[in-house]
This record gives sequence, C-alpha cells and structure tokens, in this order.
Amino acid sequence: MIEIQGLSFDYGRSQLFNNLNLRVEPGNIYGLLGKNGAGKTTLLKIISGLLFPDLGDCQTLGEQPLSRSPQMLADIYYLPEEFYLPALRPEHYASLYSPFYPAFDERTFERYLEEFELDLQARVTSYSYGQKKKFLLSFGLATGARLVLLDEPTNGLDIPSKSQFRRIVASALTEERTFLISTHQVRDMENLIDPVIIIEDGRIIFNRAIEEVAGRVHITLEKSEPDPNTVLYAEKTIGGYSVVKPGASGPEPSIDLETLFNMVTTAKDRIDSLFSEIGGTK
Repeated sequence: MIEIQGLSFDYGRSQLFNNLNLRVEPGNIYGLLGKNGAGKTTLLKIISGLLFPDLGDCQTLGEQPLSRSPQMLADIYYLPEEFYLPALRPEHYASLYSPFYPAFDERTFERYLEEFELDLQARVTSYSYGQKKKFLLSFGLATGARLVLLDEPTNGLDIPSKSQFRRIVASALTEERTFLISTHQVRDMENLIDPVIIIEDGRIIFNRAIEEVAGRVHITLEKSEPDPNTVLYAEKTIGGYSVVKPGASGPEPSIDLETLFNMVTTAKDRIDSLFSEIGGTK
C-alpha cells in the first residue's frame, strides 16, 4: 500500500526527515502520532504527492506519488486539517467532485450525511467547522478510495460526533482499504487506530500493532512511585502512577495510547531492547 525507504526532506535549511522508512499494509487503520513539528502533516502530503522528497523513495499504491497520475489520485482521499469548501449544497458538491472518483457511491454518501445529521438543503459553507469535517469525511468515505489520509479529523467535533466518527470509520474499513490518521487527540482514537506509528527526530521510531504491544507489556495504576529500575516507564496521574511493566496484558489486548506514546518517546532504548527479539521498533 505504502512503501517508503531512505526518505529525506528539508524545509530550506531545516531538515525534517532523515532516512525515514515506513511500510503500511492494506486493511488497517493506522494512527500516526508525534509531537508538534514532527512532520506528520508533511508525511501525509508526501504520500499523496503534494510534496516531493529530497532523497529516497516513496511508493503509494504501487506508484510514485510525485507523478500525480489520475489513476493513483482517484484511489486516494486526503482530508487536511485546514480546508476550503465552496458555497454549494451537498448534492451539488458531489456532482462537481465525484467524477474524479470512479468508485464514488452516491447512496453511501447520503447515508453518511444522514448519520452525521447534516442539513442536506443548506450550503456547506453555512456548516460549523465540525459539521464541515463530517461532510468531507462523508464524501471521502463514499469515494471508495483505497487509501484514506486524515489529518486531525476529530478537531472541532463534539463528544457525540467523535463517537460517530469512530463507528463510521471502523465500519468503512475493508481488507483492501487503509486509513492513515494523523492526530494529537489520542483519547479520541482509543479502540480505533491499530497499528500505531510514532515519528520523532525525522524517523519512524515505532510501528507496532496493539496486540503485539499488549503481548509484551501491561499497564497498571499504583498508588506509590515505583522504582525506575524495575519498570519500563511510569508517569504521575490522578490517583497515583500509571506504570508500564514487561509482561503480557492479558487475553484482551488493551493499551492506553497516551501512555504508550509517552513511553516510546521518553524510554526509547528500553522499548528497542524489549522488541529487539522481533525486529526492533522501526
């Protein structure tokens, strides 16, 4: 689906990526996590052909995205964090943009609009910011594109809408379709994104399935601060300390994403050592 090898990218004199490698397989909802400025949005743009790497190779759906071939673009939907919408009603928007996507399904589009409780008679420019996101997500899922790239999709959504978002995205996943979701709102993505990709210092430092992580570590809540030499990671939280220890988490894989991210970015050497038996974290 996506294969990146030795990718480097600079913004002028500022190097963002240095020998970045990434492989993304079909049939998954990947979460792309990283600190501010880590390059999550830039990576999505390179994958979709909106930016070009300085060095290295990027293959998207078997093609070079910098070629921007109509065939490839018809199979990618990218929803950026910031976007423009024309003053059109939903049906007019669909009639204007759906021809770019041969697999577009009008009935699916209308069903998603109804699930998100959007006014079909209003111009999309009259929607709130959150409603606009729900509209564009509805259109994107109806395109039938095999690769869906979402940049901070839950920003601006209220609590019920976030639940709707998780349910609709999960239901839209197929064996041939892949979602790559860049987000800071990890709490919004609980029980949705899997595997988890973490980017830092210009490289992918973690790319693992939740089940794989849960088979190696477990998280407990302890009242007193643990000995740092006996645990992988610990952080102060309400009611005590959230502690990560070696050992499987149990029959039902469950990992707190925020704790996982903090653990990987602050205790990388320990994580590398833990996963070294199965090929490292990159």
